Amino acid sequence: MPRQYTHLKEVKAEVFKLKEEGKTNREIAAYFGVTRAQIKSLINRHNRNERKQVQGIVVKPKGRPRKRPLTPDEEKDREIARLRMENVLLRDFLHLAGRK
Repeated sequence: MPRQYTHLKEVKAEVFKLKEEGKTNREIAAYFGVTRAQIKSLINRHNRNERKQVQGIVVKPKGRPRKRPLTPDEEKDREIARLRMENVLLRDFLHLAGRK
């Protein structure tokens, strides 16, 4: 059975609005069609990050950092390096083949 993943970050503001209105985790979960545990963990994560920010700890995103886009100069340098490597490989091939 494939794992069903729901992006709760998209509805995070609505979840906390319903929580302020006095709704229970079970009612919120039924409203969004997710499990009660998912709502509970969303709230726990949010509260943990809030506590860290109050303490002055910088909350960093988990996982591998995203690649940043290359500047035009970096793109040009990368292309030049690729072409140089390609020239060296072709020269070596022609030398081994006895052509040059």
